[in-house]
Amino acid sequence: MNKLTALFATAALAATAGIAQARDLGPDEALKLRDAGTIQSFEKLNAAAVAKHPGATVEETELEEEYGRYIYQVELRDAQGVKWDLELDATNGQILKDHQDD
Repeated sequence: MNKLTALFATAALAATAGIAQARDLGPDEALKLRDAGTIQSFEKLNAAAVAKHPGATVEETELEEEYGRYIYQVELRDAQGVKWDLELDATNGQILKDHQDD
């Protein structure tokens, strides 16, 4: 029975290993990264997101660290009321993902 338990524990750890690679950054840490010049200003990142959907408004933002990379997530609502989810590389403002929210 111990071998079976160990096998399940190993499988569970392996399955959750990828999940642990992303973490949300709090406001204090995000501001430190911005002030250090590690990431772009939130105004520039928001402007880059809105440029993809002119006339849209920013509804929610979040900064995460994923696999050593800073990802800025933005939820927008365009002039027609459609919601969009965007992900940007927070260091350079490059759009990584842009898709309509369901």
